[in-house]
Amino acid sequence: MVTYIERGDIFNIKGINSYAHGCNCAGAMGKGVALQFKKKFPLMYKQYKDLCASGKYQLGDVFLYQFDEGFVFNLATQQSWKTKADKDAIRTSLTKMFDIACKYDITQIALPKIGAGLGGLDWMEVKLIIENVVSKYANINLHVVENFDGDI
Repeated sequence: MVTYIERGDIFNIKGINSYAHGCNCAGAMGKGVALQFKKKFPLMYKQYKDLCASGKYQLGDVFLYQFDEGFVFNLATQQSWKTKADKDAIRTSLTKMFDIACKYDITQIALPKIGAGLGGLDWMEVKLIIENVVSKYANINLHVVENFDGDI
């Protein structure tokens, strides 16, 4: 199931301790919600940057980071911060994320509006992709924050 939250901060949703966001494959988290992930999880950022530098993080991949209280799903949705997000990569990485979530019994995930803002895609098209993927995973609740109300 998908719940859309018009405005908020994914890190402040009660009962949620697993998060996801769209990433590029170039190792940059310098703007938008990605910058918040970089600040909140500096060790994750270092591992992500190293993974990108090695060439082992490609479109459609998921880099799973586990921290004390939960997980972060880093979804490879964009080749670089200069390019648009890729719809197929969004679909593939979301599917992989939900498969991993099932394996770890994760039933709640918070996600910002991926692929649209800095990713340059039409949000309504991305929403259709999200809804199509989520429909195959009845036991997972995805909370999508459409507009971030944090310190960006």
